[in-house]
Amino acid sequence: MKSVRSLPVLPPTALVLLSIVSTQLGSALAKSLFQQLNPYSMALLRVGFAAIVLLLLWRPRLTGMSRRGRVALIGFGLSLSLMNLTFYLAIERIPIGVAVALEFIGPLGVAVANSRRWLDGLWVALAAVGIGLLAPIGGSVLDPVGVGLALVAGSFWAAYILLSARVGRAFPGGTGLALAMSVGAIVLLPIGLMAGGTALVSPPLLLLGFGVALLSSALPYSFELEALRWLPVRVFGVLLSLEPVAAAVIGLVLLGETLDLRASLAIGLVTVAAAGASRFGTRT
Repeated sequence: MKSVRSLPVLPPTALVLLSIVSTQLGSALAKSLFQQLNPYSMALLRVGFAAIVLLLLWRPRLTGMSRRGRVALIGFGLSLSLMNLTFYLAIERIPIGVAVALEFIGPLGVAVANSRRWLDGLWVALAAVGIGLLAPIGGSVLDPVGVGLALVAGSFWAAYILLSARVGRAFPGGTGLALAMSVGAIVLLPIGLMAGGTALVSPPLLLLGFGVALLSSALPYSFELEALRWLPVRVFGVLLSLEPVAAAVIGLVLLGETLDLRASLAIGLVTVAAAGASRFGTRT
């Protein structure tokens, strides 16, 4: 007899949308705490608490790893930690919606890197126009350092995507992610401790940091893994491309981050480019 998978409590599309909202709520909460916990210490708390949760969940073993697996694991952990750190440093300077749109250049680049079709060139062109609109030139008031940091975060996101495939092949289940998150926490530990100081021993702030880790990592990963059991990857990618728009809305509602017409148009173009690359991209 064939085993029958039980249907999820919520529709898969709703799980992806919940993942997007949870992630951006975590970003908004993190940014609201930057005066008490700077981006360095906040990145440490997010990655550190997420590592603890994943280690307790998956209980990975450190024995039996191949050399190639260890190298991929270390690279994965580095890209994960630096992606989070540079993103937090970016949203300290620019609105969350703008930062997420700029960061999306990473997964978009991965999606079309091996394509030679003219249609994929269209998505790249749309994204390029969007990023050009966000560039700190021609009257833009965006902080150029923040723009640059968001683009760097996007490059680390691309590395994260590529290395996650290698780690997924080398380690069963979520053990690779748990170990990589631990590597990332170790990388962030010295700078996070030096930057955070006594704030890192404040129970209320630690509790809020744990909330950021749950909203930004633990809950979204759980929602997305469950959704991917039922959704085609292309549909998942199209839904995930709504993230810049969700970030802009949540930034406006919770942080009062208003965007001018130029920034709003740029976010729209990047969203369309990401959705198009996911929907019409090559099956490979």
